[in-house]
Amino acid sequence: MTRMNPEKARELRDEVRDGKVRKRAAAFVPQPGTRKHRELRFDQRYPEQVEEARKLLCGLEGMDIDAGLVPCSLSIWYEISNYSLEGLEAALVRQGFRLDNSLYSKLMRTLVYFCEETQMRNMRVPERLIKKSHEVYSKAWEHHPHGDHDETPPELRQDR
Repeated sequence: MTRMNPEKARELRDEVRDGKVRKRAAAFVPQPGTRKHRELRFDQRYPEQVEEARKLLCGLEGMDIDAGLVPCSLSIWYEISNYSLEGLEAALVRQGFRLDNSLYSKLMRTLVYFCEETQMRNMRVPERLIKKSHEVYSKAWEHHPHGDHDETPPELRQDR
């Protein structure tokens, strides 16, 4: 077995497919935008499930699937407005598929679930108008009783 080195990693990432160099972003790094690349990792005791899952997922519209970079895994690309890793994995588990339950996989799954959920929630919330919100807070401050206001009528104030 050969050891992984930077050159080998780049070679795996930049595989030539259909005459084109395909650059793969790592599945668990921050990915701006709504198109996500994730890695589905299956229990190594059931290697036949990888091909079964590939056939099942190929039927989903907008889903791109390729062999994973590690054994017993699939690389998938999808729009988070259509799918989430949590939803896809839950559906696979309901169908009887066994996912990798190593500590690393559990942690990465949880992190991705949180990030995708947060991104979807932020996409649904309307963008705040920063300038307008400042005006609202300024007006509220003017009408709010606070220590910067002198209640003494101007005619009773003494010049010092």
